[in-house]
Amino acid sequence: MASQLRIYVPPHPLIKHWLGIARNQATPGVLFRTAMKELGRWLTYEATREWLPTQDLVIETPLAPISATFIDPQLPWAVVPILRAGLTLVEGIQEVIPNAATYHYGLVRDEETLQPTCYLNKLPPTFAPETRIVISEPMLATGGSILHLLDDLVQRQVDPAFIRIIAIVAAPPALQKIGTQYPDLQIYTATIDEQVNDRGFIVPGLGDAGDRAFGTQD
Repeated sequence: MASQLRIYVPPHPLIKHWLGIARNQATPGVLFRTAMKELGRWLTYEATREWLPTQDLVIETPLAPISATFIDPQLPWAVVPILRAGLTLVEGIQEVIPNAATYHYGLVRDEETLQPTCYLNKLPPTFAPETRIVISEPMLATGGSILHLLDDLVQRQVDPAFIRIIAIVAAPPALQKIGTQYPDLQIYTATIDEQVNDRGFIVPGLGDAGDRAFGTQD
């Protein structure tokens, strides 16, 4: 059977709550940053639910020995935020997987062609085998930025099956492109909106996450 892109929109009430706060244009910057952090945390919690190798060890409670389950401490983890907006989710992601290394990846989009250009690349030449990679990208709109990063990761010998994308709002154009090129991927997003406007923004979306988080709106 051919692989098929899997997209998860967890129904957790806290995800819905923080999404509503993030969408609201009246939300001040400081609360918007909190909302993004919380969305990063809860979406990563959902993304790692079936993705964490464990091991059983015998420990001693104050009263008796018992078998206990722990996350394998040897498994390498990496978080790759697409700058700037991807930074807004990193703190929440790190609270779920605190041992992950963070590799920044900066992309800027041409406002006319909507094509991305990389201005910062802190990825290592290769990743250790079995490394689990969490990509932080709040808005999956046209798909240009996320595909740029995915192509770069694959060139560095990363298996797409070991990648999870954490997004806040996704739209069909990006999802269709990702599904065509990387059907083994899994995406965790707070919601899916149906429309992308001629400026490449998701509608209704939540606006420019980077500008709102860092107070740089025009």
